[in-house]
Amino acid sequence: MNATAADEPRPRVREMTEPDIDAVAAVRVSGWRYAYAGLMPQSYLDGLGVAEYAEQRRAAFADPAGAVTNLVAEGPDGAVVGWAAFGPAKGTDPEGTAPDEGELYALYARPDVIGTGVGRALLTEVLRRAPYPAVRLWVLEGNARARRFYERAGFRPDGGVLVDESDGFPVPEVRYRRAADPR
Repeated sequence: MNATAADEPRPRVREMTEPDIDAVAAVRVSGWRYAYAGLMPQSYLDGLGVAEYAEQRRAAFADPAGAVTNLVAEGPDGAVVGWAAFGPAKGTDPEGTAPDEGELYALYARPDVIGTGVGRALLTEVLRRAPYPAVRLWVLEGNARARRFYERAGFRPDGGVLVDESDGFPVPEVRYRRAADPR
């Protein structure tokens, strides 16, 4: 059973470092398997590999031209329990990108800490640091838990829809947007 946010100390959020990559990969893969069970093909989720994703993260992390900010949340024992990545809006927007907007590319928490404030701490820090007037994100249409989470944080669907495919299975996403926190 998950603890409640009141039971846990606020997680420490900091910039991701290279030694965090393996832990971030594990958070991402376990997060996908938990969050998208029943929403994406199980064969796809079962095929996700921590080592493969860690190698992708290493390559992205080493790219000096990368404009992505990666944050991690640490639990009381210092272990990485959550990860978020954000940066300039990507070109995946069917209506074109707004050049001054930011995008939350990813936000995942280990399944055993969901509901303890890890996601909220990461999102709060993303919105505090985002040098953009607005931040958007894409969320699976059927992911009711994530949609509630983002709506409680002030994000609203803005009408953007994107359908990706996973193992030949359509995966519809909806776009959410909100103003970034004033600096």
